[in-house]
Amino acid sequence: MDEREVLTSFKGGSLERGQAVRILTTLMSVGVAASVPAVLARTAPPTADAAPEPVVHTVREAQEAGGADAASATDRYAIVGIAGRYPLAADLLAHWQNLRDGRDTSSTGPLHRPGGSPLEPGRRGHFLGEVAGFDAEFFGLTPAEAALMDPQARLFQEIVWEALEDAGCTGSRLDSLTGPDGRPRAVGVFAGVGAADYALLAAEGWARGCREMPNSGHRDLAVGLARRLRLSGPAQAVDSADSSALNAVHLAVGALRRGECAAAVAGGVELLLHRSRSRDAAGEGVGAIVLKPLDRALADGDQVHAVLRETVVGGPAPSVPADAAGRATVLRETHETTLRRIGDAGAATGIEALTAAVLQLRAGVLAPTGQRTAPAAWPRPLDARGRELPRTAVVEPAEAQGPGITGVLEEYLPSGESSARPEQDRKAAARDELVLLSAPTPAHLTAFAARLADWLTPAASGARGDGPAALPALGELARALRAGRAALPFRLALIVRDLPQLIASLDEFVADPSVARGSRIRTADLRGGADDRYALAGVPETRDYVAALWRGDRLEQVTRLWLSGLPIDWAALEQRTGAGGMVVPLPPSVFLRRPMWLGGAPVTGAPKGSAGEAGAATEPTG
Repeated sequence: MDEREVLTSFKGGSLERGQAVRILTTLMSVGVAASVPAVLARTAPPTADAAPEPVVHTVREAQEAGGADAASATDRYAIVGIAGRYPLAADLLAHWQNLRDGRDTSSTGPLHRPGGSPLEPGRRGHFLGEVAGFDAEFFGLTPAEAALMDPQARLFQEIVWEALEDAGCTGSRLDSLTGPDGRPRAVGVFAGVGAADYALLAAEGWARGCREMPNSGHRDLAVGLARRLRLSGPAQAVDSADSSALNAVHLAVGALRRGECAAAVAGGVELLLHRSRSRDAAGEGVGAIVLKPLDRALADGDQVHAVLRETVVGGPAPSVPADAAGRATVLRETHETTLRRIGDAGAATGIEALTAAVLQLRAGVLAPTGQRTAPAAWPRPLDARGRELPRTAVVEPAEAQGPGITGVLEEYLPSGESSARPEQDRKAAARDELVLLSAPTPAHLTAFAARLADWLTPAASGARGDGPAALPALGELARALRAGRAALPFRLALIVRDLPQLIASLDEFVADPSVARGSRIRTADLRGGADDRYALAGVPETRDYVAALWRGDRLEQVTRLWLSGLPIDWAALEQRTGAGGMVVPLPPSVFLRRPMWLGGAPVTGAPKGSAGEAGAATEPTG
C-alpha cells in the first residue's frame, strides 16, 4: 500500500485515522511519504476547547499554491523563525553588526553577577549581560517559581518565545499546527545544554544553610518549557558537548520527518556561573530556530530565513552543489570561527555557527574570519545557463568527543510569483486596517507599543538591518500581528489608514495609556475573563458569522468581538500562501526583567528601581 492508497482508504471511510497514521509513519520511515500527515491533520477532530477550526494545508495544496518552490521542497526544512543573544549583542541585529565588523566581544569577568565574577583575575571571556534577570510575569510565573529555574532555562525560554514570535507562531497560527493525534500546538522542543552551574551554586548554599534547590536536571529546558507554553510535540534536552545545539537541530529534523510534530524549535544555551569552570576565552550564548517542512512553510505563508537541506551525524560529508565551472563557493562555519566570535561557548557553539550562517546567507555578505579581515560581497553561483543558484553554507563545529554533526544550509530563492505578492499589497489602494496588540500587563502593552512605534519610524530604518525596504506595508504588518501574535489579557485595537497614522496612534497611546479615546484607539482589560455575554465562543456558527463580518469590512463589529475576548482564528480568515504571505519581520515583545536568584543573593549594579537585591524579587506579587 502506498501513500495514495492510504489516503484514498482514509477519505473513503474504510481505514480509521489511527491506522492511517501508523501506516504512513511506517512509509515515512523508509522515505516514501515525508509530509503526508498534514493531510490527516486537516480532518482531525477539534479539541473540546478549541477556537474555530484552523486552516491546515496539504502538500498537494502547497504545491499548487507555491509552484516550483513547493514542488522541489521534498525533505527540505525551512527556518521560519530565529532569535538569539550573544556577547555584546542583545539581539540578532546587534550580533550581525558584531560579525560584520569583526568586533572583539571579549572582556574581563562580569562583576555584577551574584557571587561576583565567574572568571579568575587576569582572564578574559565572552559574556552575556543581565543573566540574573527574568520576566516571570510575562510567562505567568511567580518570582519564587522563576528563582528556582536554572537561568539557562529562563534565558532559553525567552529566546524560544522570540523565535516563535519571529515565526508568527504564538497566536492562532500556533493553534493550527496539529500533530498526528489531532492535538493543536504540535511544536517539538529540542534543547542543547551542558552546564549545570546553578545546581553547583545551590549545593554551596545548602552547605551554608540555604535550603532552596533549583529544578533538577536539564529536562526543564525542553520538557518544562513545552509544558509552560502548552506545546504538544516531543521535547528533549541533549548534551553532546560543543555539538549539543546542532544535535538538537538534527533531532528536530528527525521528528519533523517522522511526522511527530508540525513544527519544531531547536537551539542551545550556555552560561558560566561557577568558578570551577573558569578558563581563558570562556564563552556564553543562547539561540533558537523554528523549523517547518519547506512545503508546509510555503503553504502557511511563512517567511523563510534559509533552508536546511540536511544534517549528518558522522559518516561522509554532505554533498555541496557546484556552479557551472565546477566551483563550490561555500561558506563554512566551524568551531574555530565561533571561538573567535563568542569564545568557547560549549552547548551554544552549534547554534551560533548556524545563526551566523543564516545571517550571512540572508545578507549576501561574508563576515570577517581569521583569513578575511573585512566583510566581503558574496555573489551567487551561476548554472550553465547563467541563472543564479542559491548560496550554500556548511555548519560543522568539529567535536573531539564522539561523532561530529554537519548541517548544510542554502539561501531561499523565491519564485517570481511568490516574491511579487508583497509588492501587490504595497500597491493596493489605501484602506482602513485593524492593528491589534496585546500583552499580559498594561506595562508590557505600553512598552511594546513604544517599541513598535520606534521600529516603524524612518530614522530606525537602518536599525532594521536591511534599509528602508525592510519596512513592511501596513496590510502585511497588520495581518502578521493579528494572526501571528498571542491574544493576551491587555488589548489595544487601532484602526488606521497608513503607517504615519499608526505611528501617531501608538505614540498617543504610549503618552497616556489610561485616557479613553475614540473608535480608532480602543483598549480592553480581560483579567477577569472574556465578556462573552452572548455565549458565542465555541458555537460552530460563530466562525461563519465572524468570517462574514470580516469579508464585509465590518471592522467596528470585529474589533468589539476581539476586545470582548472572543477567540478569532485570524489565519483562517485571510490565509495567504507563498513565502512571506502571512508573516513579515516584526520586533519582538518586550520583557520587563527583574533580578531573581536563589537565596536572595544580591545582584550588584542592578538598575535603580528594579529591585536592587534578587531576594526582593523572590516574594510572590499576588
